[in-house]
Amino acid sequence: MFSKPKVIRIFIRTSTGSGAYSTGTNHGFEWSWVCTVEKPLDKLFDKFLQGQAIFKDRNALRPTYVPDELPYRDDQMSRIGSILGPALRGAPPSNILCYGKTGTGKTVVARYVLSLLVEKARKSGVIAPLTAYVNCRIVGTNYRVLRKLCEDIDARMRDGSEVPFTGLPTDEIRSIFKKRLDQQTSIMVVVLDEVDSLVKRDVGQGNDILYSLTRMNGELTNSRISIIGISNDLKFKEMLDPRVLSTLGEEEVIFAPYNAVELRGILQQRVEIAFNSEAIGDEGVINLVGALAAQEHGDARRALDLLRTAGELAERRGDNAITQEHVREAQKVIERDTITEAVKTLPMQSKAVLFSVFALANKGKRDIFTGECFNVYAEIAKSLSIDTLTQRRVSDLISELDMLGLINTTVISKGRYGRTKKIRLAVSKRQIGAILDEDVRLTKIASNLMDEHELVP
Repeated sequence: MFSKPKVIRIFIRTSTGSGAYSTGTNHGFEWSWVCTVEKPLDKLFDKFLQGQAIFKDRNALRPTYVPDELPYRDDQMSRIGSILGPALRGAPPSNILCYGKTGTGKTVVARYVLSLLVEKARKSGVIAPLTAYVNCRIVGTNYRVLRKLCEDIDARMRDGSEVPFTGLPTDEIRSIFKKRLDQQTSIMVVVLDEVDSLVKRDVGQGNDILYSLTRMNGELTNSRISIIGISNDLKFKEMLDPRVLSTLGEEEVIFAPYNAVELRGILQQRVEIAFNSEAIGDEGVINLVGALAAQEHGDARRALDLLRTAGELAERRGDNAITQEHVREAQKVIERDTITEAVKTLPMQSKAVLFSVFALANKGKRDIFTGECFNVYAEIAKSLSIDTLTQRRVSDLISELDMLGLINTTVISKGRYGRTKKIRLAVSKRQIGAILDEDVRLTKIASNLMDEHELVP
């Protein structure tokens, strides 16, 4: 006699994830199979779950991070601290202007000193000063600056609603802010980061908001307000109305660039906070990052960005440690991102000037002179319905674009006919064109200025 049929189960698994399952019988045999289909991102996400993590706290490498200790800025901290100290006795501190190139510690020092000031007040049982931080380049307009200040002290409309993003006269928002601030006895310290962007965007409007804030103490009964202005532009004061300058620039603090040794010390401090112990492949990584940043006028912010980007590149590849190769690749990535950010955040007048250079370059002009640039700019300004600036002002904007590294200029003497500037794009036409094309208003007028069939990639 035949023995009882055996049951054989066969499982076939091709990968992990969701898929199909089936069972059946065939000539007395039971069978089943499982076929799962891999999801496209499974392997990508698995890389982040496997192996040792590179980052411990990547926020320690971001510009907004304020460490417990700030090396190499003792003089600036002491100076700002001594100016703000009277706030602990209820006296309004003098206004401060902080100058220095990008990445010299201006913002982090201001925020660090303010945080210690508030902490000291609370521990001492005195009224802590109110603080507010506004990045003027990001916020952009007088209206939004005032709205941000209203938000920071919970100043509201008469019906209890928040101040709207748009729609009110600027004077009305100022009145709402002033009324709420004066409801109690307090000192408020406002940090206006990249304050020069307000004036560069619109000289008149920028001076108006600064004058309004610096003169507000004369209208307050119970409270007082002090301003810390932060600027990367050492020539910023030249753009200020004398009345504004006399009050905003009561005290000045200069931040010199970090040298290579200081940059290395800052990097070493942040490495211990940001990365796991085995994340840095060799000591040459820190030295390379410090050396590259030192070439960029001692920019600590760039050094930290470079290190963070190198770490993220290593992380995406599934590598266990950051190498010098990651650093060099990160430098290329940052340079591309820096150009994109620089162009996107330009005021419209500066974009119009840059677009005029781009348009002429795309028509085959290798050397572009100021007069030619101005003629094309005038057409663009008219098409955009913006004021047409004078040729002298356009020449100033050309100089600013040169400082940003978007164009290269050379002053050419024409003898008794004076001097002019020879202009060339400093970055690829394709990259500038792609960024400018994202601006709807510029895209609309592009076809009027350039024949698409003549564009040079």
